Parts: sequence; C-alpha cells; structure tokens
Amino acid sequence: MPVQDPRVPGMLDVAGLKSAVADGSIDTVILAFPDLYGRLLGKRLDASFFLTDVGGTHVCDYLFTVDMEMEPVPGYEFSNWDLGYGDVHLAPDLATMRRLAWLDRTALVLCDAELQADHRPVAVAPRSILRYQLERLAANGFQAMAGSELEYYQFRVSYMEAARGAYRNLPEAGWYIEDYHLLQAARTEDLNGAFRRNLAASGVPVESTKGEFGRGQHELNVRYAPMMEMADRHVVLKQAVKEISDQLGCSVTFMAKPDAAQAGSSSHLHVSLWREKDGEMVNAFPGEGNLAGIACSEEFRWFLGGWMRYAPELMVCYAPTVNSYKRFQAGSWAPTALAWSPDNRTAGFRIVGAGPSLRIECRIPGADVNPYLAYAAVAASGLAGIEQRIEPPPAYLGDVYSAQEAALLPTSLEEAIVSFERSELARSAFGADVVTHYAHFFSTEAEAYRRAVTDWERIRYFERI
Repeated sequence: MPVQDPRVPGMLDVAGLKSAVADGSIDTVILAFPDLYGRLLGKRLDASFFLTDVGGTHVCDYLFTVDMEMEPVPGYEFSNWDLGYGDVHLAPDLATMRRLAWLDRTALVLCDAELQADHRPVAVAPRSILRYQLERLAANGFQAMAGSELEYYQFRVSYMEAARGAYRNLPEAGWYIEDYHLLQAARTEDLNGAFRRNLAASGVPVESTKGEFGRGQHELNVRYAPMMEMADRHVVLKQAVKEISDQLGCSVTFMAKPDAAQAGSSSHLHVSLWREKDGEMVNAFPGEGNLAGIACSEEFRWFLGGWMRYAPELMVCYAPTVNSYKRFQAGSWAPTALAWSPDNRTAGFRIVGAGPSLRIECRIPGADVNPYLAYAAVAASGLAGIEQRIEPPPAYLGDVYSAQEAALLPTSLEEAIVSFERSELARSAFGADVVTHYAHFFSTEAEAYRRAVTDWERIRYFERI
C-alpha cells in the first residue's frame, strides 16, 4: 500500500525522540516550514523544551512576504506594516519528524503554518496549498503518488568564497560532460556519496545518483511516495545537499540555468493516481484503453489532458524565477513545446512505465521549483481534467523540438504571470486571495530583474554602444 513506512531509517515518533533525548543522541529539534521560494525557514529548539509541549512555536508572518534577501515587500494584504507584522503558528507535522544524519544531535520536524487567532491554515503557505489540493483529490477517491528527480551543479569552492567572487568563474567539479560516466562521477563521490548516505539515514530513501549532461552536473533520485511526503523529501534533499556541501568546503546550485553554455538543471516530476480496489491501493492509470500504444484508463487520459491544457496558466508554479525560462532551449534536454509522447525526452510530458508503474513524467520544471506549488498545480489541473473529461492532444512521435504545430511554452516570467492572473482554474482551485498573493510575489521577482544591470549588459554595451 503506497503510504509512508514508519520503519524508514531515520524517521522518529515522539517516543523515539524521548529515548534519543534521554540517551543524549539528540538535543536539538529544528521546526521548519517552506516559504514561497521553497526554502526551509524556522527555529532550532532545545529538544527537552520541545518535548514539554509538542504544540509548536511561532514565527513572524512577514516570512510569507519577504523577497530573496529577506526584505519585507510592500503590497501584500496578508501581512504588511499597517497590520504590524504579527505572528503565525508553526504546527509540527509529527509524521515528518526525522533524525538528520549530517547534523550533530539534531532532529527535524516540518510544520504547517496556522493563523494565531483560530489555528486555521495560512492559505498562502505552500504546504497549505498542496494539502488542500490533495484533499480535493481524496474527496474524488484518489491518492497522488509522486517522485522528484533533482539535478544540480557542483563546485570545488565554498559558498562563502563563491559569494565573495560574485559567483563568477567557479571551478566546476568536473571538466567534461559526464552523463552516466562512472570515472568522472567517481571524482565527486566524496560529495554525492555523502548525500546518498546521509539522506538514506534521515528518512529520505535514495535510489541513485548519476552524472548528468553538464560539467560537474549530477542528478539525485529518491523513492516515490505520497505527494505531500515527496514534496517534503524534495526540500529536505535540497537542504541536505547544500549543508553537506558547505561542511565539505564545496557548493552546489539548483539554479535552472546557471551557465548559458551548459545544460540546465531539471526537476522532472513523476506522477500517478492511486485508488482503493478490493481493499488495497492500486495505480488508477493502467486500464483497457489504448492511447498511442499505451494501455491506460480514462482517468489517465483525462488527467494528462487537464495537466497539459492548464500548464501554461499555471506555469509560474513550474518555472518560478526569471532564470527558469532560460533553460527552455531546443536540443538542451529541456522542453520548449506543449506536447506529450511515450518515452521521448524531447517532449514536455513523457509517459514511462507500464502496468502498476505507469506514470506521467513532466519535464517542464527546473531544479529551482518550489515542489509544493508545482505538485499543487499538478493535482489541480489533473483533477480538472478528470472532472471536465479533457482529452489530451495526439501523441507527438518524433523530435518535438522540430514540431511546427505544437504550442510553445511561455518564454518569460512576465508572460507566465499574466496567464496566471487570468486563469479561472487558478482562482477556482487555489482561491482568489492566493492567486493575488502569488501574482504579487512573482511580479516582485520579475521587477527586481528588470531594474538590475547585468554583467552581460556591461560587457556588450560599455565600450561599443
């Protein structure tokens, strides 16, 4: 049955935490939550203090309105200077409690953000947004299963050194393309091996790491799980990779396109729907139907149809930064058009597996994605497809990069914001207040870029204009 196994190494319950505190192996509990960017923020608590009241803690509500530099941004209704920037409550989700193998005597609990007054979920919190969509799926008899594939570039320089040099001319951990290349990958096994071992011991079951199509680029895959658990594993993975790299004097980036001359970094999303049959949970996608040679159910077709139809309207959930859109280039392993195909890496939607493993792989998101928002968009659009019985377009068999008839993906954050603001699906699924909040968030990011003067501009125009 596809539910989280409590025996996963590193996972803790309250009794296990009490035992670890008693024997001195844990003395710190991190209470964390994902912000709008998908970063983990929170507090470190004394473990004994946490056990006296596992009801949680409070943080300033401005954390849902700050920019990348942690500056409060005006224009939000949820939190602002006029409202005094009060608190929200962090309610620990004890099912997420785990020992962090890479930090000394430390456990982590992911939290849901609640309003102080009545403990209702904070509607704009990423975890709240995903939870609501999963509840809507459950009301229709479905459970969503998911798997994130995360790619990143590695550098043999610390984060502090990289920042001091304005992130220019960083020494990549590899010096040639190492896709599946075992010799080159062995040269970074001190890093990637540490990621695998520490994650596996911290409640994030690992499948594999491999070299990718870039110099110093790697991919880390973890076991699929219920969609909320996968989003949690996704952010824990990123936190672990960054912190372990920092401990080893190295750095990684999850930027979607850190180098114009190299492949971008993806976060492919694998998704399937499950439902109860004869007392057990089974994949709802296989069936008696046939779609381009795929034995599938009506729910599969409609879910795929809805996901594809509404992808442009919800593009900000898959490509949330200005940099995201620089990854979508022909021949780059990132998609450029809205098309699907069986086992075809040029398509934005690739169908993989068969029978119980049949699933949809979406290749649109980059590694900069906030997984809670991306998976919420998947659930909302796929459910709309089932409710509206939306049929997918015909499969594209061949090189999608050369397809003249396929609709192109949005090419800029500004374009995606306009589609998001106009989306009736976004407003009906997420709520008008959530759409307004995030439209302002993404617009603030786009405006910050519009005001910036880049190295490219200085190199191009300083002397020759």
